[in-house]
Amino acid sequence: MRKLRALLVSAALTTGVVLTMTAAPAQAESIRYVYYMEADCHNGGNLGIQWGWWTSYRCVYESYGGSQGRWFLWA
Repeated sequence: MRKLRALLVSAALTTGVVLTMTAAPAQAESIRYVYYMEADCHNGGNLGIQWGWWTSYRCVYESYGGSQGRWFLWA
């Protein structure tokens, strides 16, 4: 496998083909946890920052037609 990869890379370089690779950012935002209370969401977000799990967060409230909604921790 290594030889094949080295051969492909050298072939691309000698023919002038530019290879570009795309990847998701290291800190792509996604839902981390779901809470019933806003204070718990912010507490979890701050703990994640302190422990180095993420660099920023946001808490978003969403209700589903009833009186009970949920707080989503995005980080």
